[in-house]
Amino acid sequence: MTVFSISILLGCLSVMAVRGRRGGWPPGMPAARPRLVTVGGTYDGSHGHPSDAYVVQERLIALADGQGGTEVAHTAAALALGAVVAARPQHTVRWDEDMDECAQAAHRAVRRAAVRTPSRPALVTTMDLLVLVPGETPCLRFAHVGNGAIWHCAKGGKPRRLTTSHSFDDGPLLRGIGLASTLNPELGTVPLRPGDRVAVVTDGVLKALGEHRLTELLAVGPSPAACLDRLYDEVAAAAPKDDATLVVADFVTA
Repeated sequence: MTVFSISILLGCLSVMAVRGRRGGWPPGMPAARPRLVTVGGTYDGSHGHPSDAYVVQERLIALADGQGGTEVAHTAAALALGAVVAARPQHTVRWDEDMDECAQAAHRAVRRAAVRTPSRPALVTTMDLLVLVPGETPCLRFAHVGNGAIWHCAKGGKPRRLTTSHSFDDGPLLRGIGLASTLNPELGTVPLRPGDRVAVVTDGVLKALGEHRLTELLAVGPSPAACLDRLYDEVAAAAPKDDATLVVADFVTA
C-alpha cells in the first residue's frame, strides 16, 4: 500500500508575519527582508526503497534522489544533502565558485562513502540546489546534477524550466553525484521579483505527471501550499512507483 506522507517546511522562519493584527510594524520591530516562503513534501513510491530527501533553510533549498532502487539510495541522497548543509552556500560571497564547490563537496562525500564500502551497491544521487541571493537586485543561484528539474514562474507569466535532464529516455545518469567521472554541474542564475514562484522536483514527479501537466499546475494556487496540495492530489492519483518530491517557493519582500 502506497504511503502518503506530507511534511511541510516553512522557509525563512526568522521573519514571521504577525497574524490577527492590522496596521504597520510596531516601532523598533525589524523590517521584513526578501525571503522564500517554501513548502515541500515527498510522496512515497510503492517500490519499497526510499530514495528522495530534501532540506529547506533560510535562502536555501536542496533536493536529492538516490539512484539504483536499493536500500542505499536514500543513504546517497542524505550524504549529498549533509555536505550541502555543512558547506553553507547561502552565506558565501563568491557565488559562482562556491555553488560549484558545494556540488563538488557533495560529490566527494558520496564518493568517499562508496570507496569505504565497495561491497555495497553503488552510491549515486541526483542533486538540485537553490540559493536566494538578496540585495538590490535579488536573484536565485542554482546548481543541477541529474534528472530532476528546477522551474521558474514569473508573476503573471508561464512556468519555465531552467535545467536540462542528464539522462535520456529514463536511462542511466550521464552526470551524477557519486559517479566515478569528474562532476560538471549545471550552474545558473535567474533574477527574481516579488511574487515569482520557483519549484524543484525529482524525476518521480515528472514521470507521474508529465512535463506539460506539471507546467500547468505550477502556475495554479494563490500560495505555495495551495499549489503543493493540487500537485499532491494528481501525483497520488498516478500512484507512482518511484518517490516523488516537490518543493514550491514564492519570493516575497514584505
